[in-house]
Amino acid sequence: MPIRFTIDHASRFVHAVADGVVTLRDMEDYLDQVVVQGALPYRKLWDCRNVLYQYDDGDMMAIGARISAYGSLGSRGPIAIVAITPEAIDASLRYANLGGARRPTKVFQSEAEARSWLRSQPEEPPQ
Repeated sequence: MPIRFTIDHASRFVHAVADGVVTLRDMEDYLDQVVVQGALPYRKLWDCRNVLYQYDDGDMMAIGARISAYGSLGSRGPIAIVAITPEAIDASLRYANLGGARRPTKVFQSEAEARSWLRSQPEEPPQ
């Protein structure tokens, strides 16, 4: 699986690492698990330093629609994205603007910076 992740309910934190080729289906599977496990309002660290996204504009629209639908489920926690290649940074910025998500999202080049920023973000209240 190209996306490995852990959900820590005690600290209300999701840590995901994407490695290799990631498709629309991989993203949908990951997002479904975040929702099913009740982690949507948690802080999230998305590490895509070693990813090769395989998507087209239609795929991005599908992800946008899915993220937009999540808005009806309640708050969505902040996301810190670690990306270093121009392609991953571009995809991350596009993702950050999808679906009208009104939550803090920022792209970093190091995990330490991303974690520090996430710690400074207010915690979403439990639903």
